[in-house]
Amino acid sequence: MLELQSESRPWTGKKFFAGEKKSEQELKDEEMDLFTKYYSEWKGGGKNANEFYKTIPRFYYRLPAEDEVLLQKLREESRAVFLQRKSRELLDNEELQNLWFLLDKHQTPPMIGEEAMINYENFLKVGEKAGPKCKQFFTAKVFAKLLHTDSYGRISIMQFFNYVMRKVWLHQTRIGLSLYDVAGQGYLRESDLENYILELIPTLPQLDGLEKSFYSFYVCTAVRKFFFFLDPLRTGKIKIQDILACSFLDDLLELRDEELSKESQETNWFSAPSALRVYGQYLNLDKDHNGMLSKEELSRYGTATMTNVFLDRVFQECLTYDGEMDYKTYLDFVLALENRKEPAALQYIFKLLDIENKGYLNVFSLNYFFRDEIFDMVKPKDPLKISLQDLINSNQGDTVTTILIDLNGFWTYENREALVANDTENSVDLDDT
Repeated sequence: MLELQSESRPWTGKKFFAGEKKSEQELKDEEMDLFTKYYSEWKGGGKNANEFYKTIPRFYYRLPAEDEVLLQKLREESRAVFLQRKSRELLDNEELQNLWFLLDKHQTPPMIGEEAMINYENFLKVGEKAGPKCKQFFTAKVFAKLLHTDSYGRISIMQFFNYVMRKVWLHQTRIGLSLYDVAGQGYLRESDLENYILELIPTLPQLDGLEKSFYSFYVCTAVRKFFFFLDPLRTGKIKIQDILACSFLDDLLELRDEELSKESQETNWFSAPSALRVYGQYLNLDKDHNGMLSKEELSRYGTATMTNVFLDRVFQECLTYDGEMDYKTYLDFVLALENRKEPAALQYIFKLLDIENKGYLNVFSLNYFFRDEIFDMVKPKDPLKISLQDLINSNQGDTVTTILIDLNGFWTYENREALVANDTENSVDLDDT
């Protein structure tokens, strides 16, 4: 008993009385002891310290260096095998035909006009019979996405089949584009996309008439549209995901249609007539036939009414060679002027109009035209300057930029009321006759 009391005396010592605080040095020492203990365990000093790390999978693999030829080849081959496996997982034509047959067999009456419908119960039955490749399409989420206002709770068979076709096409296209992704990082460089389009040309009937000598100019024309709109920061690469999400690939692959109308070809940037038109304009402007455009040559673009101030800014800001513009830079210029409602085009023109490079247009920038109407049209947040976002939000970006860069556009805007009155008088005269 005495021995127990003797051993327990430290617990009643003065140092451990309740309410007494430890000194600052004691707290620091204790903190350092704890830090040393936990740091040692983290570094592997503690027992079984690495047990948890054994269950974490490796998530980073260093890309092979340029001189590691064997590793690069291994990476390319493994990616090719992976993409081939993914391609085999997609529905082929025979499987798509079988899916259509099953959907048609399990349609749920009554039809809406000529539209065959299917309810959820039959939808699941088809999913069970269609095979494992189709399993991803026969989910409640997909059914709900396609369910609209049918009073029987059904979806359109045609809409569902088109949905499946679109998904299959997107995956096929992604695999096709990924084969050109040399870096294997999910994006295409300019040279990668050029190779893709060059090898695509023979598969597009609407381009059969193109001479092989024109292929390089066609590829340049086609690729430029992708990079102008999808690479606004000019990084030199585009995400494959962005290519799939935009409509440009649809426009390009529309050229597979042998019966594509003349009107559709004229409005499609990727068609042979459109590419020849743009390149033909470039050649016509190039009066000295040196393959480049000077400021004087570019001044005859369109209706030859571009203001000198604007043309000066073009050659100040855009990439030129000894003060002259090459075909690629010309394509950016054309895409900007022909698509003035698009944010990427407005960004291009805005940069030229922002003379002081301040990120907004102030009274000084617009002083050349001596007009307050620009501010009235845009209604910017700040009454003394116009930002790019103000220009986009106003829905007047195409009109404003036309006024600022084109004398003819400025004259048309200034005389808009007189022009409307003349049109009205002419229509009345025609009615009288």
